[in-house]
Amino acid sequence: MNGNQKLEACNQDWQDFVQHFSQIVKVLTEDELGHPETGDAIARLKELQAFFLVSDDIMDSSLTRRGQICWYQKPGIGLDAVNDALLLEACIYRLLKLYCREQPYYLNLLDLFLQSSYQTEIGQTLDLITAPQGHVDLGRYTEKRYKSIVKYKTAFYSFYLPVAAAMYMAGIDGEKEHANAKKILLEMGEFFQIQDDYLDLFGDPSVTGKVGTDIQDNKCSWLVVQCLLRATPQQRQILEENYGQKDPEKVAQVKALYEALDLPAVFLKYEEDSYSRLQSLVEQYSAPLPPAIFLELAKKIYKRKK
Repeated sequence: MNGNQKLEACNQDWQDFVQHFSQIVKVLTEDELGHPETGDAIARLKELQAFFLVSDDIMDSSLTRRGQICWYQKPGIGLDAVNDALLLEACIYRLLKLYCREQPYYLNLLDLFLQSSYQTEIGQTLDLITAPQGHVDLGRYTEKRYKSIVKYKTAFYSFYLPVAAAMYMAGIDGEKEHANAKKILLEMGEFFQIQDDYLDLFGDPSVTGKVGTDIQDNKCSWLVVQCLLRATPQQRQILEENYGQKDPEKVAQVKALYEALDLPAVFLKYEEDSYSRLQSLVEQYSAPLPPAIFLELAKKIYKRKK
């Protein structure tokens, strides 16, 4: 497939998404928009965003998301966005009931979405308690804790959830098959979050669509974990004095330290190693699903810039 064909395929995918998403919004809102009691609330619901992202942006004090100002940052929204996030979550179950309640896989889907929400919220809790804003404790930033945060906060809902849902809908509901798929997808999810941490600082905001704040927010990021594994006592002191603070000069000092430790090159090597590991996992655990399902998903994320 040449460059033009890839662009056409992406455009077609985008058009298909917009069409289906517009239909989802219509289904969720059209019957109640004119309701005398709830119509105003439904009108607000039409400005749909993903509920984990709305709440995550509030907790991280983020400014932008996907090239736009964060929902809670918009005039007149503020912390009312907490309720908006809960409304969006409720819409998941309205849609499942609307489209799937007569299907034999309905209960499995409900259980999957509820379990994935719980796992993600556990991951967000680990993230918040490991790196409270305004209290820097570099001793907490271990690889073990980082992997736990990533597994629960990102990998389950971003990677296992969509594939597992499709498996249930295709009649694949065996515990072994799901456990095997999970092995592959959690590896992919871990890489995706590490890549996200890297792009937070070293990505181009005009491409990623958001301005990174992991250093300022005292995040247990892959970059700070790798820095701590490699830093001399003097370099660790620089990190102690500058990490988790809003001052742009201090943020620049941390970035300079990461560059001095050659972390961009460390990331590129990690990316290659992770892709090799993923290919091995796919060979070993993809059945009964075609390996292409996992490999096509991997192609979407490895080497991405946003």
